[in-house]
Amino acid sequence: MERILVVDDEEKIRKIIRKYGEFEGYEIVEARDGMEAVEICRKEEFDVMILDVMMPELDGFSACREIRKVKDIPVIMLSARGEEYDKIHGFELGIDDYVVKPFSPRELLMRVKVVISRNKKNLPESEKHDVFERAGLKVDFTGRIVTVDGKRVDMTPKEYELLFYMVRNRNIALSREKLITDVWGYDYFGDDRTLDTHMKLLRSSLGPYRDYIVTLRGVGYRFEA
Repeated sequence: MERILVVDDEEKIRKIIRKYGEFEGYEIVEARDGMEAVEICRKEEFDVMILDVMMPELDGFSACREIRKVKDIPVIMLSARGEEYDKIHGFELGIDDYVVKPFSPRELLMRVKVVISRNKKNLPESEKHDVFERAGLKVDFTGRIVTVDGKRVDMTPKEYELLFYMVRNRNIALSREKLITDVWGYDYFGDDRTLDTHMKLLRSSLGPYRDYIVTLRGVGYRFEA
Protein backbone atom coordinates (compact mmCIF):
# COMPACT_ATOMS: atom_id res chain seq x y z
CA MET A 1 0.00 0.00 0.00
CA GLU A 2 1.49 3.33 -1.09
CA ARG A 3 1.79 6.04 1.58
CA ILE A 4 0.99 9.71 1.06
CA LEU A 5 1.96 12.54 3.39
CA VAL A 6 -0.55 15.39 3.16
CA VAL A 7 0.83 18.70 4.47
CA ASP A 8 -1.63 21.58 4.77
CA ASP A 9 -2.62 23.94 7.58
CA GLU A 10 -6.28 23.72 6.49
CA GLU A 11 -7.95 20.74 8.14
CA LYS A 12 -10.76 20.61 5.58
CA ILE A 13 -8.19 20.24 2.78
CA ARG A 14 -6.45 17.39 4.61
CA LYS A 15 -9.79 15.69 5.26
CA ILE A 16 -10.95 15.79 1.66
CA ILE A 17 -7.63 14.42 0.40
CA ARG A 18 -7.72 11.69 3.07
CA LYS A 19 -11.26 10.75 2.04
CA TYR A 20 -10.42 10.37 -1.64
CA GLY A 21 -6.97 8.92 -1.00
CA GLU A 22 -8.20 6.15 1.29
CA PHE A 23 -10.98 5.38 -1.18
CA GLU A 24 -8.27 4.81 -3.80
CA GLY A 25 -6.40 2.47 -1.44
CA TYR A 26 -3.62 4.78 -0.22
CA GLU A 27 -2.46 5.14 3.37
CA ILE A 28 -2.72 8.80 4.37
CA VAL A 29 -0.60 10.56 6.99
CA GLU A 30 -1.29 14.21 7.85
CA ALA A 31 0.90 17.13 8.91
CA ARG A 32 -0.42 20.56 9.89
CA ASP A 33 2.62 22.58 8.85
CA GLY A 34 6.07 22.40 7.32
CA MET A 35 7.89 21.87 10.61
CA GLU A 36 5.75 18.84 11.45
CA ALA A 37 6.25 17.48 7.94
CA VAL A 38 10.04 17.67 8.26
CA GLU A 39 9.96 15.78 11.58
CA ILE A 40 7.66 13.07 10.18
CA CYS A 41 9.81 12.60 7.07
CA ARG A 42 12.91 12.08 9.19
CA LYS A 43 11.25 9.04 10.77
CA GLU A 44 8.99 7.59 8.08
CA GLU A 45 8.95 6.69 4.38
CA PHE A 46 6.43 7.95 1.82
CA ASP A 47 5.74 7.33 -1.85
CA VAL A 48 4.63 10.91 -2.46
CA MET A 49 4.03 14.11 -0.51
CA ILE A 50 1.26 16.63 -1.18
CA LEU A 51 2.68 19.89 0.13
CA ASP A 52 0.89 23.24 0.51
CA VAL A 53 2.95 26.34 -0.24
CA MET A 54 1.44 28.87 2.17
CA MET A 55 1.75 27.56 5.75
CA PRO A 56 2.71 28.97 9.17
CA GLU A 57 5.99 28.04 10.88
CA LEU A 58 7.64 26.82 7.68
CA ASP A 59 6.30 27.39 4.16
CA GLY A 60 6.10 24.64 1.57
CA PHE A 61 9.17 25.68 -0.40
CA SER A 62 11.34 25.78 2.74
CA ALA A 63 9.90 22.48 3.99
CA CYS A 64 10.65 20.88 0.62
CA ARG A 65 14.29 22.04 0.80
CA GLU A 66 14.70 20.66 4.33
CA ILE A 67 13.07 17.31 3.53
CA ARG A 68 15.18 16.88 0.39
CA LYS A 69 18.29 17.03 2.59
CA VAL A 70 17.33 13.68 4.15
CA LYS A 71 14.78 12.02 1.83
CA ASP A 72 14.12 12.01 -1.91
CA ILE A 73 10.31 11.96 -1.75
CA PRO A 74 8.29 12.90 -4.85
CA VAL A 75 6.40 16.17 -4.22
CA ILE A 76 3.16 17.62 -5.52
CA MET A 77 2.80 21.29 -4.52
CA LEU A 78 -0.56 22.83 -3.67
CA SER A 79 -1.08 26.58 -3.84
CA ALA A 80 -3.87 29.14 -3.92
CA ARG A 81 -1.57 31.16 -6.16
CA GLY A 82 -0.96 30.20 -9.76
CA GLU A 83 1.75 32.72 -10.56
CA GLU A 84 4.41 31.59 -12.99
CA TYR A 85 7.14 32.53 -10.49
CA ASP A 86 5.80 30.13 -7.86
CA LYS A 87 5.56 27.29 -10.36
CA ILE A 88 9.08 27.89 -11.67
CA HIS A 89 10.45 28.13 -8.13
CA GLY A 90 8.79 24.84 -7.25
CA PHE A 91 10.13 23.02 -10.29
CA GLU A 92 13.60 24.43 -9.63
CA LEU A 93 13.40 22.71 -6.23
CA GLY A 94 12.70 19.46 -8.04
CA ILE A 95 8.99 19.05 -7.36
CA ASP A 96 7.08 16.62 -9.57
CA ASP A 97 3.82 18.53 -10.08
CA TYR A 98 2.06 21.77 -9.16
CA VAL A 99 -1.70 22.02 -8.49
CA VAL A 100 -3.58 25.30 -8.01
CA LYS A 101 -6.40 25.61 -5.46
CA PRO A 102 -9.31 25.13 -5.68
CA PHE A 103 -8.67 21.70 -7.16
CA SER A 104 -10.58 18.57 -8.06
CA PRO A 105 -9.76 15.80 -5.53
CA ARG A 106 -10.17 13.20 -8.28
CA GLU A 107 -7.75 15.01 -10.55
CA LEU A 108 -5.27 15.40 -7.69
CA LEU A 109 -5.38 11.66 -6.98
CA MET A 110 -4.86 10.93 -10.68
CA ARG A 111 -1.76 13.13 -10.56
CA VAL A 112 -0.61 11.25 -7.44
CA LYS A 113 -1.00 7.96 -9.29
CA VAL A 114 1.04 9.23 -12.24
CA VAL A 115 3.84 10.57 -10.01
CA ILE A 116 4.09 7.32 -8.02
CA SER A 117 4.09 5.22 -11.19
CA ARG A 118 6.72 7.42 -12.85
CA ASN A 119 9.05 7.30 -9.87
CA LYS A 120 8.76 3.53 -9.50
CA LYS A 121 9.69 3.09 -13.16
CA ASN A 122 12.75 5.27 -12.67
CA LEU A 123 14.08 3.22 -9.77
CA PRO A 124 16.99 0.87 -10.49
CA GLU A 125 16.10 -2.80 -10.18
CA SER A 126 18.15 -3.09 -6.99
CA GLU A 127 15.88 -0.53 -5.28
CA LYS A 128 12.49 -1.88 -6.37
CA HIS A 129 11.93 -3.57 -3.04
CA ASP A 130 8.45 -3.70 -1.57
CA VAL A 131 9.06 -2.97 2.11
CA PHE A 132 6.85 -2.07 5.08
CA GLU A 133 8.48 -0.41 8.10
CA ARG A 134 7.00 0.76 11.36
CA ALA A 135 9.05 1.51 14.46
CA GLY A 136 11.50 -1.42 14.72
CA LEU A 137 9.49 -3.83 12.57
CA LYS A 138 10.56 -4.27 8.95
CA VAL A 139 8.73 -6.54 6.52
CA ASP A 140 10.54 -7.00 3.21
CA PHE A 141 7.99 -8.57 0.85
CA THR A 142 10.45 -8.79 -2.05
CA GLY A 143 13.23 -10.45 -0.07
CA ARG A 144 10.75 -12.38 2.11
CA ILE A 145 12.59 -11.15 5.21
CA VAL A 146 11.20 -9.95 8.55
CA THR A 147 13.36 -8.14 11.07
CA VAL A 148 12.52 -7.02 14.60
CA ASP A 149 14.73 -4.25 15.99
CA GLY A 150 17.37 -5.11 13.41
CA LYS A 151 17.38 -8.86 14.07
CA ARG A 152 16.11 -11.26 11.43
CA VAL A 153 13.17 -13.42 12.50
CA ASP A 154 12.78 -16.98 11.22
CA MET A 155 9.19 -18.04 10.60
CA THR A 156 7.39 -20.97 9.03
CA PRO A 157 6.19 -20.47 5.43
CA LYS A 158 2.61 -20.11 6.63
CA GLU A 159 3.59 -17.50 9.23
CA TYR A 160 5.24 -15.46 6.49
CA GLU A 161 2.16 -15.72 4.29
CA LEU A 162 -0.15 -14.76 7.14
CA LEU A 163 1.95 -11.77 8.19
CA PHE A 164 2.43 -10.53 4.62
CA TYR A 165 -1.30 -10.79 3.96
CA MET A 166 -2.21 -8.92 7.14
CA VAL A 167 0.37 -6.17 6.58
CA ARG A 168 -0.82 -5.61 3.01
CA ASN A 169 -4.36 -5.34 4.36
CA ARG A 170 -3.42 -3.38 7.48
CA ASN A 171 -6.06 -1.39 9.35
CA ILE A 172 -8.77 -3.54 7.78
CA ALA A 173 -10.93 -5.90 9.85
CA LEU A 174 -10.27 -9.40 8.52
CA SER A 175 -12.77 -12.12 9.36
CA ARG A 176 -11.56 -15.57 10.32
CA GLU A 177 -13.20 -17.00 7.21
CA LYS A 178 -11.44 -14.51 4.92
CA LEU A 179 -8.04 -15.15 6.50
CA ILE A 180 -8.42 -18.91 6.21
CA THR A 181 -9.73 -18.69 2.64
CA ASP A 182 -7.09 -16.25 1.38
CA VAL A 183 -4.08 -17.64 3.25
CA TRP A 184 -4.81 -21.36 3.40
CA GLY A 185 -6.93 -21.59 0.26
CA TYR A 186 -10.50 -22.30 -0.76
CA ASP A 187 -10.03 -26.04 -0.40
CA TYR A 188 -8.96 -25.89 3.26
CA PHE A 189 -11.11 -28.12 5.45
CA GLY A 190 -9.03 -28.17 8.64
CA ASP A 191 -9.90 -26.94 12.12
CA ASP A 192 -10.13 -23.14 12.22
CA ARG A 193 -8.22 -23.26 15.51
CA THR A 194 -5.19 -23.62 13.25
CA LEU A 195 -5.58 -19.89 12.58
CA ASP A 196 -5.46 -19.08 16.30
CA THR A 197 -2.36 -21.23 16.73
CA HIS A 198 -0.57 -19.44 13.90
CA MET A 199 -1.61 -16.06 15.29
CA LYS A 200 -0.11 -17.02 18.64
CA LEU A 201 3.14 -18.07 16.97
CA LEU A 202 3.17 -14.94 14.83
CA ARG A 203 2.71 -12.67 17.84
CA SER A 204 5.55 -14.44 19.57
CA SER A 205 7.79 -13.87 16.53
CA LEU A 206 6.96 -10.15 16.45
CA GLY A 207 8.08 -9.74 20.07
CA PRO A 208 7.61 -6.12 21.19
CA TYR A 209 5.35 -5.48 18.18
CA ARG A 210 2.95 -8.33 18.95
CA ASP A 211 0.22 -5.80 19.77
CA TYR A 212 0.13 -4.75 16.11
CA ILE A 213 -2.09 -7.82 15.69
CA VAL A 214 -5.43 -6.94 17.26
CA THR A 215 -8.07 -9.56 18.07
CA LEU A 216 -11.59 -8.56 17.05
CA ARG A 217 -13.91 -10.60 19.23
CA GLY A 218 -16.52 -12.45 17.20
CA VAL A 219 -14.98 -11.26 13.93
CA GLY A 220 -11.32 -12.07 13.44
CA TYR A 221 -8.14 -9.99 13.45
CA ARG A 222 -6.68 -6.69 12.28
CA PHE A 223 -3.07 -5.60 11.74
CA GLU A 224 -2.93 -2.14 13.27
CA ALA A 225 0.36 -0.24 13.13
